[in-house]
Amino acid sequence: MSASGGSKAIIAALLANLGIAVTKFIAWALSGSSSMLAEGVHSLADSGNQLLLLLGGKRAAKAPDASHPFGYGRVRYVYAFVVAIVLFSVGGVFSVYEGISKIREPHPLEMWWLPLAVLAIAIVLESLSLRTAMRESRPLKGSRSWRQFIRESKAPELPVVLLEDFAALLGLVLAFFGVGLTVLTGNAIFDGIATVAIGVLLVIVAFVVGLEVKSLLVGEGASVEDAAKIEAALLHSKDVRRVIHMKTLYVNPDEFMVGAKVDIAPSATMHEVSVIINLAERRVREAVPAASVIYIEPDIYLDPNADTPSTSSIVMLSSD
Repeated sequence: MSASGGSKAIIAALLANLGIAVTKFIAWALSGSSSMLAEGVHSLADSGNQLLLLLGGKRAAKAPDASHPFGYGRVRYVYAFVVAIVLFSVGGVFSVYEGISKIREPHPLEMWWLPLAVLAIAIVLESLSLRTAMRESRPLKGSRSWRQFIRESKAPELPVVLLEDFAALLGLVLAFFGVGLTVLTGNAIFDGIATVAIGVLLVIVAFVVGLEVKSLLVGEGASVEDAAKIEAALLHSKDVRRVIHMKTLYVNPDEFMVGAKVDIAPSATMHEVSVIINLAERRVREAVPAASVIYIEPDIYLDPNADTPSTSSIVMLSSD
C-alpha cells in the first residue's frame, strides 16, 4: 500500500481494536452491561473494517492487465464503501437494537467496576490509536482543516480510520457515562440509552463514510489547484496558444489521468507538433506528479461565435 494508504495507522487501529474487543466482551459477560456488548461489537466491526482496508490496499497493488489497463487502484474505494456498510449494519443497527431491548427490559449490573475499568483503559488505547492516525495524516493534510482533509482526500483509508477512531473514542465516553449513571442511580435504563446513542453515532459515521466514498467511486477529477497548475504548464510554451478543453479523472487514489485538447499553430509540421506535445507532457508531470496518464490532442481553435468556415477552407488552412 502506498504512503497515502496509511498502513501504519490501519495496523495500529487493528491491534488496538482486537485487544479492546476481547476485554469488552469479557466485561459484558461478567457484568451484563449492554453498553459493553455494543462497544464489543463496535470494536469487532472496526477490526474487520481495518482488515478490509488492508485487503483493499493489497488488491489495489495488482499490476494492470488487458481488462484493467489503468490498474486496480480504484478497488480501494470499493473496500472503503464496504466498510461503511459494515459500520451501519453490524455496528450501528445492532447497537440500536440492543439498546432498545435494554430500555424495555432493564436489569441491574453485576461487577459494575469491571466495565468502568475496561472503558477507562479502552479510552486510553483508543486515544493512542487516534493520535497515530492523526500523525500519519498530517503530512497529507497540509494546511487544510481536518474536515477539509476528510472531504477532499482521494485516498480513503486514512479518513476512514480517523472517523472510526473518533467514533470509537466518543462511543467509549458515551458508554462510560451510561454505565456510570447506572451505577450511581441504580437504574439500568441509562445503560440502554447509552447503547442506543452509540448505535446512532455509528450510523451517522457510516453515512458520512459512505457519502464520501460514493463520490470517489463515481469518479472525481483533480482539485482546482492541480487543474490550474496543469493548465499553466500546458500554456508555458508559446507553441501552445490555448487550452481548448481539459478533463481529469483519478484512476487510483494516488494518480489521475489528464485529457486535453490544445490549440497549436496550423503551420506546425508533424515533427514540430510531436515535440510540442512531448514537452507539454513533461511540464505537466513536473508541475503535478500525480498526473501519471496524459493524453494531449493537438487542434486548431475555432471561435464558436465566429461564422462557421466551410469544409474546404478548413482543409486549405490545415494544408498551409
